[in-house]
Amino acid sequence: MQRNSGSAVRLTRRAIAAAALALTATAASAATITIAVVNNPDMIEMKKLSAEFEKSNPDIKLNWVVLEENVLRQRATTDITTGSGQFDVMMIGAYEAPQWGKRGWLSPMTNLPSDYDVNDVMKPVRDSLSYNGTLYALPFYAESSMTFYRKDLFAAKGLTMPPKPTYDQIAQFADKLTDKANGVYGICLRGKAGWGENMAYLTTLVNTEGGRWFDEKWNAQLTSPEWKKAVNFYVDLMKKDGPPGASSNGFNENLTLMSSGKCAMWIDATVAAGMLYNKNQSQVADKIGFAAAPTAVTPNGSHWLWAWALAIPKTSKKQDDAKKFIEWATGKPYIEAVAKDEGWASVPPGTRESTYNRPEYKQAAPFGEFVENAIKTADPNHPTAKPVPYTGVQFVGIPEFQSFGTVVGQSISGALAGQMSVDAALTAGNAAANRAVRQAGYQK
Repeated sequence: MQRNSGSAVRLTRRAIAAAALALTATAASAATITIAVVNNPDMIEMKKLSAEFEKSNPDIKLNWVVLEENVLRQRATTDITTGSGQFDVMMIGAYEAPQWGKRGWLSPMTNLPSDYDVNDVMKPVRDSLSYNGTLYALPFYAESSMTFYRKDLFAAKGLTMPPKPTYDQIAQFADKLTDKANGVYGICLRGKAGWGENMAYLTTLVNTEGGRWFDEKWNAQLTSPEWKKAVNFYVDLMKKDGPPGASSNGFNENLTLMSSGKCAMWIDATVAAGMLYNKNQSQVADKIGFAAAPTAVTPNGSHWLWAWALAIPKTSKKQDDAKKFIEWATGKPYIEAVAKDEGWASVPPGTRESTYNRPEYKQAAPFGEFVENAIKTADPNHPTAKPVPYTGVQFVGIPEFQSFGTVVGQSISGALAGQMSVDAALTAGNAAANRAVRQAGYQK
C-alpha cells in the first residue's frame, strides 16, 4: 500500500511539474500586442474588461499604453509616419482612418467573421472610417455633440431649455445661472489647445455662424467677420460665465466639472451622456437634461461627427492577434459585457444599430434616440453654409490640418487666457493656415 502511495505521489508531482512546464511554455509563447488608447472613461473600462479577453486567449498578452488625447495623437502620428512599429493596435479617429488608409499605412478591416455583423455598424460611422469603400478601423464608440444642462438649476430660475437652443439663448441662460459664490458656472466649454480639443468645439461654433476654414480656392478665412464674431462670443462668454482656468480644460476636465455639479450647461460630445447619467460616476445623474447643440445663423456644421476607433498599422508583426482583439473590443458581446459591469446607459454609444433597438438600452438611456439622430444627421460632406473644398465638420480632412489646427488652437487658447487679443490670435492663425496649404500645393 505504501509503495503504491509513493508512486501516486511521484506521479502527481510529475503531473504538476508537466502542467507548470506547459503553462510556462504557453506564457513564453504568448504574443504581446501593444495597444495605444486615449484616457477617456470608456477606454479605461475596456482595459479593465480586457482581462476576460486574455482569459479566453491565453496565447495573447495585452500591453496597454493609455495617453492623454493630444499626446496619443502625436505619438500615433509619429509612429505611423516613421513606420517605427511601436504599436500593434492604435486608437485613431474619423480624421486619420481614411487618410492613413489611403496612404497604405493601415491594414484593411476586411474578412470579418459573420457574427461580427459589420452591417450592424451605423453607416455614417462606417463611412467615416473608410477610404474608397474599404474600412480601415473599427469603431469603439461614435459621437456627435449636444447640450447638457442642469434641470434643477433651470427650474430654480424659472428657465426652460428649448429642444434646439440658439447661441443667443445659451448666453442669456449662462448669465442667469452663474453663481460664482457657490462655485457654479453658467457654462463650461473646451479651452485646452488642440485640433481635436478646443478647435473641435470652436469649428462647430464658426460653422453655425456661417464661417468656414477655407474658401473654394483654399484661401484661409480666419480673419472673416464670421470667425471674429464666433471667437469673440466664445471668449466673452467664457470670461463672464465660465470656470477659472478654462484655457486648460478639455473634454475630461469639463466632464469632471459637470459631473461634480460645477456647471449649469456644457456643450460637448454626446458620449458624455452615458457618464453623466451614471450614478456611480456623476453626482448630478438625476438632474441632467439634454438638448441639441446650439445654432446661430445656420444649422450646417453645428454638431460634429466623430468616432474613436481601433486600427492596425501595417508595421505590426502580430496582425492576426491584433485583429482578434479589435473584433472583441468592438463586437456585440463586448457591449453586453459593459452593460453587465456598468449598466446599459454606460455602454459604448453610437456604433451599432442593435444597441439602439435594445429595450434595455432605451429604458436606461433616455438620450439614446437623440444621440442616434445627431450622429445620422451630421454631414461631413456639407459642413458649412458656404461651399468648401474639404470634408469634415469639426476638422479639415487634409493631413496638414493637425499641424495648423493645433497652432490656431494655441492662439485662441491664448486669447481665452488673456495673453493676446482675439484679432491677433486669428491673424496669426490665418497666416499659419495659409502657409500650410500653400506649401502643400492646395492654393493654385
